[in-house]
Amino acid sequence: MTEVGLFEAMYTARALRRLKPDPVPDELITRVLDAAIRAPSGGNAQNWVFIVVRDEAQRHRLGAVYRKASDEVAEIYAARGRPAHLTDEQYQRLMAGGSYLWDHIGDAPVLLLPCLRKREMPPRDALPDEVAARYDAHLIHQEKIRGSSIYPAVQNIILACRALGLGTLITTNHILYEDEVRAILRLPDDVFTFALMPIGYPLGRYGPVARRPVSEVAFADRWGDRWSG
Repeated sequence: MTEVGLFEAMYTARALRRLKPDPVPDELITRVLDAAIRAPSGGNAQNWVFIVVRDEAQRHRLGAVYRKASDEVAEIYAARGRPAHLTDEQYQRLMAGGSYLWDHIGDAPVLLLPCLRKREMPPRDALPDEVAARYDAHLIHQEKIRGSSIYPAVQNIILACRALGLGTLITTNHILYEDEVRAILRLPDDVFTFALMPIGYPLGRYGPVARRPVSEVAFADRWGDRWSG
């Protein structure tokens, strides 16, 4: 298998929702996981855990939870309406792909769940007074940034899959029913899922990935001053 270059992977790693049922060799999944753990980790804690689900019954249990959550998310999409940068045709294609995934995610040969083991804040009385005075702010901050220690690994997974001829995407609907997912996976109390990623050989084609131009989304120095580079 010929691997692709980094920029080609980034520019062509589409969200591939339609996957073949063919099994994926363990050595490819191991390479994907090894790419994941090369990502940055807050404080170099490396407190990530990756659950690889191949058992058919287990995949369909997770798929049922994902389907239930996605029924709710579908109503939010409908109420929100089409993003301005998408044509009606593009939006309908997006929704059709989502609907297919909601019905078939459990059929993917591999479901990968990137997780984090929660790091607790030190006790307030173990901190200097000036930090302890802002303890609640630090608790809120820690909760807000938790994903920064796992989502770079998720992006590495996406790029590694692209390089190895596999299809995947990041999905998160299942987190609406995190307790049910945790029970299925028998996760410890301090471990939480952050994504549910189907992995398999794609039925669709890779890229190119269509995006709004940089000139529409980047500013120079402050909001409103367009980046012109």
